Amino acid sequence: MDLSIIVPLYNEEDSVTPLYDAIVKSVDRMELNYEILFVDDGSRDNTVAIASELAAQDKRLRVVKFRRNYGQTPAMAAGIDNAIGRILVTMDGDLQNDPDDIPDLVQKIEQGYDIAVGWRYNRQDKLITRKIPSKIANCLIGKITGVPIRDNGCSLKAYRADVIKNIPLYSEMHRFIPAMTSLAGTKIAEIKVKHHAREFGESKYGLTRIYKVLVDLITIKTILSSFSRPLNIFSIVAVLSALIALFAFIAGISQEANAPDIIFYSIGILYTCLSIVLLLWGILGELIYRTGDLKMKHFAQIKQQQATRSEGIS
Repeated sequence: MDLSIIVPLYNEEDSVTPLYDAIVKSVDRMELNYEILFVDDGSRDNTVAIASELAAQDKRLRVVKFRRNYGQTPAMAAGIDNAIGRILVTMDGDLQNDPDDIPDLVQKIEQGYDIAVGWRYNRQDKLITRKIPSKIANCLIGKITGVPIRDNGCSLKAYRADVIKNIPLYSEMHRFIPAMTSLAGTKIAEIKVKHHAREFGESKYGLTRIYKVLVDLITIKTILSSFSRPLNIFSIVAVLSALIALFAFIAGISQEANAPDIIFYSIGILYTCLSIVLLLWGILGELIYRTGDLKMKHFAQIKQQQATRSEGIS
């Protein structure tokens, strides 16, 4: 299978049919073997019924259904897990992303990029609740992660399947995929894509998402900072914990002999155990990283040898 198009849906009964028609019209001209995955995120309207009816008429369309609403990122992750194409394209199900941009994204992947990211350069959204928070978030994400993407929140992206299937997704992490994949040295392209005003239904996004994005941003920064040196990071925290334990024991010893305070000794024992556990976690993380690094180098050497042999044969 050449291409999988993944679309999370939540209460989009009016958008499903025109979205399906637009995807088929745009992708058919690419002359690729493709599939469409509609992932229903616990819709309470007729979204599933309409999508299932379309799937009954077209075997290229599959419907993945959640029992309840889990959120956009889990729905996207379910689509990625079930997709069988070598190139995966994700997009929103509200008709704001334009399927006509799919061929341009796929072309970037065919040119050797691992990820092609859409940039909604003429975004048709509300200024206060959508555009301004998005600009601030994109600026923060670029500064903190070191991956300067203009529009991390754009769901219209294309991925090489062997890259995206190895990236864990949860919470609102779909917007941090480029940053997460940067650990593997991926090549990322960013292209302008069209963006339309919402025609049907109501937006599922708002200012309430900001705190989730900030928490995920802290998580991403921690991962990126400690990825190549887990032992150093855990050792620092372990030393701090050991110092607290030392002060607790000193405080306990300094108490009068006839009235020892067991609280200080308890705190000392607790933080001593914590420092040991943190140190062991750091060693484990270092072993995992080093093992993976050796495997990656070995894999790179094999690919280089294969490329050299191919050049010799040609």
